[in-house]
Amino acid sequence: MEFIIEILSDYTTRTIALGTSLLGLISGLMGTWAVLRRQSLLGDAVAHASLPGIALAFLITGEKNSLFFFIGAAIAGWIATVWVSNITRNTKIKTDTALAIAIALFFGFGMVLITFIQRTPNANQGGLESFLFGQAATLLREDILIMAITAAITIIIVLLLWKEFKLLAFDPQHAHTTGVNIKVLDIILNSLIVIAIVIGLQSVGVVLMSAMLIAPAAAARQWTDRLGAMAILASLFGLLSGVAGTGISSFAPLLPTGPLIVLVSIFIVTISFLFAPKRGLVAQYTLKQKSKKRIALDSMLINLFEICCQHSDPQHLHSVNILKPMPDYNKATIKKLSEQGLITLTKQKEWCLTEKGITNARRIIKNGGSS
Repeated sequence: MEFIIEILSDYTTRTIALGTSLLGLISGLMGTWAVLRRQSLLGDAVAHASLPGIALAFLITGEKNSLFFFIGAAIAGWIATVWVSNITRNTKIKTDTALAIAIALFFGFGMVLITFIQRTPNANQGGLESFLFGQAATLLREDILIMAITAAITIIIVLLLWKEFKLLAFDPQHAHTTGVNIKVLDIILNSLIVIAIVIGLQSVGVVLMSAMLIAPAAAARQWTDRLGAMAILASLFGLLSGVAGTGISSFAPLLPTGPLIVLVSIFIVTISFLFAPKRGLVAQYTLKQKSKKRIALDSMLINLFEICCQHSDPQHLHSVNILKPMPDYNKATIKKLSEQGLITLTKQKEWCLTEKGITNARRIIKNGGSS
């Protein structure tokens, strides 16, 4: 409760929380498409490519203006996206190689410009390096307004082109045959991803922004197979990361907000990877153990049935000494078969198949060893 009161009562914390929650929401939404299209590295390339755009915007205008920085970063990020797309389309260079080249080229150029600016006598140049790791505390009401307008426009475009984006993500060839302009759609979707990344640079920074784009979507993917549910979950996870990271930072002022937001999102990813009902590691381990036990039961049942067949007696008695050498023999397996009514213990302290056990064994053999 104190956590919520702190966020709502303090103006600065409230402003930062609003900005980071907007960032998380839009990052989660657009990250969904990046993850589904296997373009996770694109976020890293765009984030690093935006640095020279920010530096050039400052060199041209001579002032630190969020709107100019936003425009410069968006243009640089979009150029990087188009550049990577053209390289992969027109050369034999693979996408991951092209993205690595783009990251090195644009980020290196950006660092050169930042270093140059820091050595100029312009008094406004201080603080530009904060875009490397983010500084959410510098968010102003004007920045929040820009983020809100941008987020609203992005959400509206996504909703209007939902079916087309869905086709592009899952079956671009079919989309092309239905008359959908794939190139235009690809440009629009990539541009929206660029915008989602750019609006988060001031809060999270160039280095960590790609994690903010991908982490909520990667977490959401573990919980559902439906696109709509994944997009909503990713947006909620992103929003939660923004609010939680800001709240933790407000209680621990020495800890930076941006990295904390990313750490919260990574924590959500970790929880999802471990405990998601279908794809989680715990669920997969449990399913694997159940499968092993089922296979052991089926194997033991078949072994018993085959011995019965060798004696031409489906209910041939088996002593424990005969059962022990079998690969799948153990007391737990025998107990489970008995509990399921597949075998029974006679007065002579020997095991034999029941009618149900014989029927099940025949069915397993008929199905190729699978019950």
